Amino acid sequence: MKAFPLLRRLSAVLAVAALGAGPVHAADDWPSGKAITLIVPFAAGGTSDILGRLIAQELGTTLKQTVVVENKGGAGGVLGADAVARAKPDGYTLLLGTIATHAINPSLLPSINYNAAKDFAPVILLGSISNVLLVGGNQPYKTVQEVVAAAKANPDTIAFGSAGQGTSQHLSGEVFKQLTGAHLTHVPYRGSAPAIQDLIGGQIPSSFETALVALPYVQSGKVRALAVTSAKRTAVLPDVPTMQEAGVAGFDVSSWQAIYAPANTPPAVVDKLNKAIAAIVAKPDVSTKMQGLGLAYTPNSPAEFASFQAGEQAKWAKIIADGKLKAQ
Repeated sequence: MKAFPLLRRLSAVLAVAALGAGPVHAADDWPSGKAITLIVPFAAGGTSDILGRLIAQELGTTLKQTVVVENKGGAGGVLGADAVARAKPDGYTLLLGTIATHAINPSLLPSINYNAAKDFAPVILLGSISNVLLVGGNQPYKTVQEVVAAAKANPDTIAFGSAGQGTSQHLSGEVFKQLTGAHLTHVPYRGSAPAIQDLIGGQIPSSFETALVALPYVQSGKVRALAVTSAKRTAVLPDVPTMQEAGVAGFDVSSWQAIYAPANTPPAVVDKLNKAIAAIVAKPDVSTKMQGLGLAYTPNSPAEFASFQAGEQAKWAKIIADGKLKAQ
């Protein structure tokens, strides 16, 4: 009879051990029998959307599991990022995060519901890309300095569009204003596609856009590219000068794209995702496509990516504070 309490205690210990082992086995089995959703927090047609669909297709093939892209645009990427922050941390909901969602918005939009540093598990940094200052084909401006002169002569009469509040395109414009003293008015859109359509249609005279999205419209002559925002010229628009070459000293802004999972996603799942995506972007055909998107990729682990993000958050917090920038 005395053996029964011992057996009960042993059963309890084994039950606790089984519970503790559950997440490990779940991670080992992931993914299994359930589609993975990759949320792109911007409208279809922009760089994030194009890149997200490329990664989703390749990841689905690699993992032998359906990967669905869901566009959830709005508020400069906040709506989509918040949805992933609140998602179940099981590896079946991922985010195509950006410099906007995880470096700029935390300081520019302090009222956002998610914590960029605590509510996500960094998976992998996919690469960085330059933005470009564009003007409509029907606009008179041929150089950056002509835009600066016009904006100074008539403050706040020249608008610039962006893919949304807090995006790197928006902040490129804000840095431009800080460094040149030009008074431009920001007009945020729900993604790159509607912004550039209004630029072509003449509803706005200028816009900051990623080099990739701008390329076909520059080539067709519908818009003019005046300067890229990175410190070096981009291979996507090799004939377009940098802002520094165009006379704006100290200008260096590059957008970046990455994959995140919700915080508390099993480390084994995060590591499996990191290795799978790293292998994908190393494939010659995918690498060529990413270079065509203007993205420069450097291999990185989840820990290395987390460190990079922390540095970016600190950088943009200072720029936003120094410029006394506030959400519109």
